[in-house]
Amino acid sequence: MSSVIMSCLGTLHEQERPYTVAAYYFPNYHVDARNEKIHGAGWSEWELVKNAKPRFESHRQPIEPLWGYTDEADPVAMAQKIDAAHTHGIDAFIFDWYYYDDGQFLERALEEGFMKAKNNDLLKFALMWANHDWEDIHPFDSREDREMLYPGKITKETWDKMTDFIIEKYFSHPSYWQINGAPYFSIYDLTRFIEIFGSVADTRKGIDAFREKARKAGFHDINMNAVVWGRTVLPSEEVVSNPAALVEELGFNSFTSYVWIHHVGLNQFPATSYDSVSTEYFKYAEEAVKEYKIPYYPNMTMGWDASPRTHQATAFENLGYPYMPVMVGNTPEAFKKSLVTMKKFADQRITGDKIITVNCWNEWTEGSYLEPDKVNGMAYLEAIRDVFGKTNQ
Repeated sequence: MSSVIMSCLGTLHEQERPYTVAAYYFPNYHVDARNEKIHGAGWSEWELVKNAKPRFESHRQPIEPLWGYTDEADPVAMAQKIDAAHTHGIDAFIFDWYYYDDGQFLERALEEGFMKAKNNDLLKFALMWANHDWEDIHPFDSREDREMLYPGKITKETWDKMTDFIIEKYFSHPSYWQINGAPYFSIYDLTRFIEIFGSVADTRKGIDAFREKARKAGFHDINMNAVVWGRTVLPSEEVVSNPAALVEELGFNSFTSYVWIHHVGLNQFPATSYDSVSTEYFKYAEEAVKEYKIPYYPNMTMGWDASPRTHQATAFENLGYPYMPVMVGNTPEAFKKSLVTMKKFADQRITGDKIITVNCWNEWTEGSYLEPDKVNGMAYLEAIRDVFGKTNQ
């Protein structure tokens, strides 16, 4: 077969790829002025990665990144990530994005890294507003009280200012991810979100006002996405009652999950098997697509190990985040097996856009990362490429 025909077939295959794979991106691996005030000059969360220790027998810590302790606010370093994502079946980064009453936090990875990377046209990006309370857990000492640094609840005035900023700064970027002409915008914590407005009805008005701004700016609409969970992870999280009815009443267009353990308890301490969590998650997903009237974008999770965020000199006990069970057995092979299950689920249960979120591109201190490490190399990314194929570009 000629090379021309092969090339055409390859292009056709990529155009017909029916999946969109979007990886969450946690941007705490660069120097941020707020962090420096708390942790000292030059600090980033790489310090917790470097200092992590094994907390039980056969526990693999510390994890060493294959690319080194890179600065994600450097557009050259970010370009390396974009290239790796693009060539291994990742279509978009969903940045965990922080905005409080006094402004942004951890924005340099996106604004100085991704948005200035020369190859950012290879990958889409979107925002998940990480509107949870930010506590000092980097690391957390179980012998001390938790310190609140930045409350997730903002004022209505901040919401109005923030949504103007989002439309102007991000939605207008040529690489911003749109679904059927609507920019994707996800909200992590529904409880904190509703607290801004005081009622569900007024929260709906706040969402509708955001949509109207986007339309006036020339967009068809916003794909408002809700992150839904049935279990809490972070200490200040609260589970909403009847989330299916709530997201419908608020007018969300879609819903998704951030991580499997928002739906599945880690019942064995210190270690719970990855395969068992995967099995239970897909049981949840089967029920979710039946219960909700809006599309579900199911979630793949690579692993879980929050122990690097514990004070390493303390006893490792089952005390709640980050002193909690670790997922074990999340080998590249086990991850690929779950990806195959996800593909079957998407083919059989998702009738619209087959969008899959992945936790996470780089949650190094929560043990869920696709970036290569010195033990497994690119194996997790290769698993995504092998199962879901290359990207559409």
